Amino acid sequence: MPADLAVIGLGHLGLPLAQAAVHAGIQTIGYDTDPRAFAEVAAGRAPVEGSLPASDIRRMLSLGFRPTTDQAELGRVRTAVICAPTPLGPDRTLDLSAVADAARALAARLRPHTTVLLESAVPPGTTEGFLLPILEEGSGLRGGRDFHLAHSPSRLDPGNRTHVYANTPKVIGGLTPACTESAAAFYGRLTDKVVRARGTREAEMTKVLETNFRYVNIALVNEMAVLCHDLGVDLWDVIRCAETKPFGFQPFRPGPGVGGHGAPVDPGHLPYHHRTPGPPLRMVSLAQEINERMPQYVIQRCATLLNEHGKAVRGARVLLLGVTYKPDLADQEASPAREIATRLMDMGAQIGFHDPHVLDWRVRQLPVPRADSLYEAAAGADLTVLLQHHRTYDLQGLAVKAQLLLDTRGATPAGAAHRL
Repeated sequence: MPADLAVIGLGHLGLPLAQAAVHAGIQTIGYDTDPRAFAEVAAGRAPVEGSLPASDIRRMLSLGFRPTTDQAELGRVRTAVICAPTPLGPDRTLDLSAVADAARALAARLRPHTTVLLESAVPPGTTEGFLLPILEEGSGLRGGRDFHLAHSPSRLDPGNRTHVYANTPKVIGGLTPACTESAAAFYGRLTDKVVRARGTREAEMTKVLETNFRYVNIALVNEMAVLCHDLGVDLWDVIRCAETKPFGFQPFRPGPGVGGHGAPVDPGHLPYHHRTPGPPLRMVSLAQEINERMPQYVIQRCATLLNEHGKAVRGARVLLLGVTYKPDLADQEASPAREIATRLMDMGAQIGFHDPHVLDWRVRQLPVPRADSLYEAAAGADLTVLLQHHRTYDLQGLAVKAQLLLDTRGATPAGAAHRL
């Protein structure tokens, strides 16, 4: 049966979109330029950690979702959405190579009147200045005349049970007004509210603003955490009081580092020839510097605590709790846990870990011992460090059992542990 929708990129963005489309009754195929991703999804498994549970993928397959390796099928759909990953490259810019690969695969089969949408996180100008030329050159068609083209930034929040696909407003910006309306007609089948941007660049910049807003505010509270510790002030109590203000304040909380897939973007450093005439976003660069210092600050606090209790880092048994980037998920993308473990190992510490969502964890390709009995491991460790607060952790019980407990998330009861 011909499909209405092709989702290109079966990862963190593509699978949730395909899930929403399938549940909305849209005949959907999934395509990925990596054949391994196809094989995993076809077998009912997620090709990347933390995208969707295997049970959800099996449910999608039972409802008619079809992963495919046949490029010809991309030419039989009315709507194609590119959800390719855009990881940070060595120069700290977003790597658009997967977007280019997806675009070339689609362009070879693109037919008139198709609506092409880009959901990948990209710098402003990418849809028009990078994606459009690939599609036009590969298909011989003109964007805005022969096919519709629009950008819609992803707003997924993995694990959030309150804000899901259907009740999260979708921002869209098209190459032309007709492109915008075609995109709105598609997303209107998946979500309760569609917000029209003036164009593709405004839609792209919306993601930049949202991501950098989070990143800069986390940097602020991370700096406040260091300052408050030096002054003997309970930052967590400060935040509790500040968040009672009904206007002009939004609470953010410090931590051992910033993980996840939403990398900060500086439009002053575009990964192709369309560069901004002005200076880079200095505040984003400074926030990045501050947030990247947090793993080292955690190490400093670990060493100080051990020293205060007559122990050196070298030879100390350190138990790390929670190695994922987000609570109650298995995804380890950009989690600070690996850097913290590496630094502690370099200082001669004996590292162990516990995470209810991670059974096998490796640092420098070497397996890290996993604690079978959490309480016994905490009691036997010279220092226990809470890096991620999974709700299965009984922190009050852990605080009683652990010889020393450093809480980097402010999740333990006041006075029960040393807080970041």
